[in-house]
Amino acid sequence: MNPFFGWPQVARLGLVQAALGAIVVLTTSTLNRVMVVELALPALLPGLLVALHHAVQITRPRMGHGSDVGGRRTPWIIGGMLVLALGGVLAALATAWMGTEPGPGAALAALGFVLIGLGVSACGTALLTLLAKRVAPARRAGAATVVWLMMIVGFAVTAGVTGRLLDPYSPARLVQVTSGVALLAVLITVLALWGLEGHAAPRTEPDAAQPDAQAFRNALREVWADDDARRFSVFVFLSMLAYAAQDLVLEPFAGQVLGYTPGQTTSLAGLQHGGVLVGMLAAAFAGSQWRGLRLGSLRGWTVGGCIASALAMAGLVMAALVGPEWPFRLNVWLLGAANGAFSIAAIGSMMHLAGAQGGGREGVRMGLFGAAQGIAFGLGGLVGTGASDLARWVFGQPGSAYASVFALEAAMFVAAAGIAAGRRRARAAPAPTALPGATTAQVPR
Repeated sequence: MNPFFGWPQVARLGLVQAALGAIVVLTTSTLNRVMVVELALPALLPGLLVALHHAVQITRPRMGHGSDVGGRRTPWIIGGMLVLALGGVLAALATAWMGTEPGPGAALAALGFVLIGLGVSACGTALLTLLAKRVAPARRAGAATVVWLMMIVGFAVTAGVTGRLLDPYSPARLVQVTSGVALLAVLITVLALWGLEGHAAPRTEPDAAQPDAQAFRNALREVWADDDARRFSVFVFLSMLAYAAQDLVLEPFAGQVLGYTPGQTTSLAGLQHGGVLVGMLAAAFAGSQWRGLRLGSLRGWTVGGCIASALAMAGLVMAALVGPEWPFRLNVWLLGAANGAFSIAAIGSMMHLAGAQGGGREGVRMGLFGAAQGIAFGLGGLVGTGASDLARWVFGQPGSAYASVFALEAAMFVAAAGIAAGRRRARAAPAPTALPGATTAQVPR
């Protein structure tokens, strides 16, 4: 029996990741807009809730260790999806309840988002571990690409379909749509995993013992001393902070300034993620067609994607000042395409740098980059929503307030581009500097 997964098995895991993303996109995008626009609550509230679900994901190492000890990943994936689905439904119920009882509703929402964070941690960590354990080394990068792209497709399809189902908006319809998506996600997960882990041969030896705390501190100190790793960690943090800050601001902006309905704003997420998908594929295709040229280098796409993202954010500044006459939907799609181009190049750089120096520190390097991303995503919602509330208090007009926030995010993308442009090339020669087609890794959210 072949101990490694083939592409059909990888695609089944991609379905699970798409199901996970379907619930997450509803809770972090749609519920955010309803709280801010329909319920007229401070934008900081959904920002705190989303930050809470990111903070809870500090349990990811513990979840991964639990699946290692148990030896099977499937129970953790299904169990995590069940917890995630329950959290999503509770969050929707809480949002509907906030219309009449804001205090108790917010408390229930906090519980729901804690469950969402725990579910994402258990399901996502075990899924990625299963990929790493059961996919042949030569296929791991391609397998991660398949799973990543299927997650993006899940985002886009869910946002587009639910956007239509939510119009005309009502609290009951919100709960019904969220519950339906949660149930479908659980069913897809169970069916996709049915007999899957049994297709691989059992492990011949147990996992290696966990290193002691002192050994981990020494390894982390060694990695942080490397200039490339340190600068790239700062780049990941800054670029992902700018990326995450727009998530909880874009839909309320469309509702408050441009007059979009809940369904129209929800469909924006699908439009943006569609652009992300195109940007990712375009970057991978260009890199494979122009191997060796500057256009196809990881650094070129990283820097260019960040600059393009900054220009797209500048376009949103104009949308805030001009109003509905601005081609807003095109602007959102271009923002997604720019984000996709820089992110796929950044992921490629992350994979390259993780093994650039060897020495058994690859996991620590990837952990450092992943931690930078996780912290950025946790803070991004707070920065975006908090800045929008502060700017609205200072300027008094929503348009000017959102314009200032978009300008801040554009500046962060420019700064990230400067850091990426100034980073030295990794010293290890074997890893290619060209961006290969379909050789990216998934960065967990």
